[in-house]
Amino acid sequence: MDRETCETAGVMDATVSAKRAFPYANWGPVVAVLGVLLALGAGIVLAVPVFIAAKPPSGGDLSDAASALVQFATALGFLLVPFAIAAGRGATVREAASRLGLRRFRPSALKWMGAAIGAYLLFAIVYSTVIGQPKQKDVAEAFGAIPVQILLIVFAAPISEEVCFRGMLFGGLRERLPRLVAALISGLIFGGLHATTGLSAVPVLVAFGFILALLYEKTGSIVPGILLHMLNNSVALLGQ
Repeated sequence: MDRETCETAGVMDATVSAKRAFPYANWGPVVAVLGVLLALGAGIVLAVPVFIAAKPPSGGDLSDAASALVQFATALGFLLVPFAIAAGRGATVREAASRLGLRRFRPSALKWMGAAIGAYLLFAIVYSTVIGQPKQKDVAEAFGAIPVQILLIVFAAPISEEVCFRGMLFGGLRERLPRLVAALISGLIFGGLHATTGLSAVPVLVAFGFILALLYEKTGSIVPGILLHMLNNSVALLGQ
């Protein structure tokens, strides 16, 4: 094969890669699940210096600033690991972001966002009526000033969690599994990891994760999910 043919083939491969249909991931279910564990571990490792420097000698609670730094470390872990996995095989940061679903979405995505809101509200209403009002621990106050609470809960958490649980986890699962199965598994993992904030809220969060996974596939972007996640967290923060 001559040089011109090789160059042409390279351009074609790049074009195919850029236009790759959903799912955009190329790491598969096993790596996706392990990636969540690594992301959690990365958050813990990043938070260790905070615990060492800020833990009171008496064994009391961390200060507001230290708690905020721990939460930031968790969010950072949820970003760094997915990008490291998505950047495999020499991909650029931009290519990694694209593989994780950080892409533009069409105006038609608005109808799917509306449908997602409707489905989530319907589930929440039925759940509250049949099971009871879900309760979650108020973690916002531990972060101190309101601007810090907004930064961590309304912005950092939705962005990092959508990249990790929808972009990396659901994207990887979807490579081998049917849509509903992949969405359910990703929702179960997402909701289960929030059990420490309140068991009664886990089913609602599982449903939320399930719906956001389907929204990702329908729109081809995790940005609509990030926006709805921000809206949900904003409402939760105002209600606390």
